[in-house]
Amino acid sequence: MSDSKPTPRASMLHIAIALGAVYVIWGSTYLAIRFAIETIPPFLMAGSRYITAGLLLYGWSRLRGAPKPEGVHWRSALIVGAALLLMGNGGVVWAEQRVSSGLAALLICTEPLWIVLLVWRRSRGEKPNARVLAGLALGFVGLLILVRPGSTSGGIDLLGVAAVLIASLSWAWGSLYSQKARLPSSPLLSTGMQMLCGGALQLLTAVALGEPARFDPAQVSGKSLLALGYLIVFGAIVAFTAYVWLLKAAPPVLVSTYAYVNPVVAVFLGWAFASEPLTGTTLIAAAVILTGVALISSGQGKGHSGEKTGDKASEPEPALNEEAMEVEEVCATR
Repeated sequence: MSDSKPTPRASMLHIAIALGAVYVIWGSTYLAIRFAIETIPPFLMAGSRYITAGLLLYGWSRLRGAPKPEGVHWRSALIVGAALLLMGNGGVVWAEQRVSSGLAALLICTEPLWIVLLVWRRSRGEKPNARVLAGLALGFVGLLILVRPGSTSGGIDLLGVAAVLIASLSWAWGSLYSQKARLPSSPLLSTGMQMLCGGALQLLTAVALGEPARFDPAQVSGKSLLALGYLIVFGAIVAFTAYVWLLKAAPPVLVSTYAYVNPVVAVFLGWAFASEPLTGTTLIAAAVILTGVALISSGQGKGHSGEKTGDKASEPEPALNEEAMEVEEVCATR
């Protein structure tokens, strides 16, 4: 994949293969995280994952001719990496010690809800349209169904739920911040830098929490090692590359469908391979949340329908569908 040359028109087969990879791989990373942290402390695992992936992406980009980043680029990468990886991904990894991988994926699906609320606040009171508001309402109703006391036979760990919701909010904020941050023009170089910064912060957090002292390499299982390797190679490199290619080769609306498929994949993989409970309440809540996200996505460009597409004055507040797409492009990995 090249950072600078435009992607030629791709065949439907290539698009289908790349989209299928994003569907399955990103949906499966939640289960892989659960397997990895069975015998590797959470922040130590996550930091190792992103340091490794970041070095590979950074090195590849520089070898392909990406210019050396400036100091201001590293500062922006540090802020974005802290929001997306330390708080965002790190919160999910920590929470999966307390909640199932399927539940974590469903809660992360609330990210578009946070984006709409943050953009609403930033736009000085300009209200979303009725479809987006309906989607917001449905999304929060789905959350109430999902986390209400007694919603599952064993109950839901509210601290784990809160950690995932904070992680989702942090991911949304960091993604919107990155829109105006000074970052390298090369998306792979920028992502590699964010992974390096975020991974380093995760390792520092691991040290602060005493994870290295509790970590015994001899106790690491083969399953955890395979899961970590899967997260590095497939979750952080292969799926991201496929996603960036899709952004250039396929319609954005088609690419954005991964947000609806990933939680479904995660829920069923957790049920099939980790014996995670799959209750009627979970299925109902998933349907309500995903319907809300679908309404938000379908209504995201419509709030600006009265603006001229060529009006440059409207560009600092981009259409919500563009912002939602760039949420994952900043560091498109789970």
